[in-house]
Amino acid sequence: MDNQKVIIFDTTLRDGEQSPGAAMTHDEKLRIAKALEKLKVDVIEAGFAMASPGDFEAIQTIASTIKDSTVCSLSRALEQDIDQAAKALRQANSGRIHTFIATSPIHMQHKLCMTPEQVIERATLAVRHARNLIDDVEFSCEDAGRSDIDFLCRIIEAAINAGATTINIPDTVGYALPHQFGETIKTLLEKIPNADKAIFSVHCHNDLGLAVANSLAAVVNGARQIECTINGLGERAGNASLEELVMAIRTRKDSLNLTTNINTLQIVPTSKLVSGVTGFPIQPNKAIVGANAFAHESGIHQDGIIKFRETYEIMKAEDVGWNTNRLILGKLSGRHAFRTRMEELGITFRDAEELNTAFAHFKSLADKKTEIFDDDLQALASDVRNQQLEEKYSLVMLEAGSSTSMTPKAKLVVSINGKETAVTSEGDGPVDAVFKAIEKIVDSRAQLTLYNVNAITSGTDSQGDVSVRLEKDGRIVNGSGADTDIVIASAKAYINALNLLDHRPRKTHPQTGTV
Repeated sequence: MDNQKVIIFDTTLRDGEQSPGAAMTHDEKLRIAKALEKLKVDVIEAGFAMASPGDFEAIQTIASTIKDSTVCSLSRALEQDIDQAAKALRQANSGRIHTFIATSPIHMQHKLCMTPEQVIERATLAVRHARNLIDDVEFSCEDAGRSDIDFLCRIIEAAINAGATTINIPDTVGYALPHQFGETIKTLLEKIPNADKAIFSVHCHNDLGLAVANSLAAVVNGARQIECTINGLGERAGNASLEELVMAIRTRKDSLNLTTNINTLQIVPTSKLVSGVTGFPIQPNKAIVGANAFAHESGIHQDGIIKFRETYEIMKAEDVGWNTNRLILGKLSGRHAFRTRMEELGITFRDAEELNTAFAHFKSLADKKTEIFDDDLQALASDVRNQQLEEKYSLVMLEAGSSTSMTPKAKLVVSINGKETAVTSEGDGPVDAVFKAIEKIVDSRAQLTLYNVNAITSGTDSQGDVSVRLEKDGRIVNGSGADTDIVIASAKAYINALNLLDHRPRKTHPQTGTV
């Protein structure tokens, strides 16, 4: 292996999906996996096979579809988990089992209720069992950031002897500081006798906003794989952001002297796809992929940019995919041109019926907008897929209005298992009135914990992309909806969230083993 190359291990589909409400459908996971392959990600962690039948099936489909990236499944250090992961990866062109166990005193004592010796024994057995099923095995020391360094040396040496080809050092709770974490990696590589027999990896969480800094400190000190997610998605404050890591390595090659295989032109398109699928908007000032990342308002900055771009820009917007692709199609355009552009965006259709449905939505949108952008098409595809899920609830009709002199009202018709019910409600605004009207019909008793609106493109005719997060009995889902009318988009998002609450299965959490 080229010692200057950093392996990019993307866990958007596994750790990223553990963000509250970020669960993805089977088709959405496949779309993102294809985008990650196009991005030239080295390893795609497709999920946790033991978590649910849905996760197993998604990993199985991704493993049989993806050819240019290694497909990985997470598993606890349990034989049944490992067997399930191997089964899901059976058709993979290149597969990896990623097994883990906690190694910090607080986790071993309070979560596992195991002694250090028992943990080493369990880890060794797990790695050996996995290696009997597949050649590529990764072993993780959960909560390594708070683990005793001598114990880490012992368990990692044992895991490598048992057959682990990659050793992951996670800062599971985002506790580490860059100088400390870098020193940990350096010490492990120096003290472990067989460290040269495995690639060392890091998986950093962003609880203190240091995930990217900690990951870079690790590779400076010898780690050669970084585990990260698109947009920094992940549990709590998220994971290290793939786009920030890759562009830091590329932009500061003078200092880091490292490389990746990533096709940076696909960074922005992939970022937008993940944002649209999960309903997690990208903050405008987000590095690399935020709307303001390459925007300059200050007169001094604008003058400098005009005279010489490098005065205020350290990288080119085009290098990360900020070229605005515009699809010049209208209501007279044919379905062939529509399908071709969708395929170029990585969006394919199951059959002619789904293509016809999407094309009809496109024509309807073309009646409302003079220009259709790629972002519109991504949103359209998500909207069509949402509507084709097995729906208990669907929106049939909506009328809503507001006035400076009248209380906003909404009248709508909702279908529940094919039976239509009409209702009228008032609210503090038209959206509030719509949500109250829906609740009058369905009585879900779910708590609305997030309502977010983003313009998909620029201009007053832009589609609004609405995210609605509902919580009920400990379950959290994100519903999404898009329309040029924000009120209609809001109703779609709320109903989509209700359908997800009704149908989405619970999954085992990989760290706790509970649902």
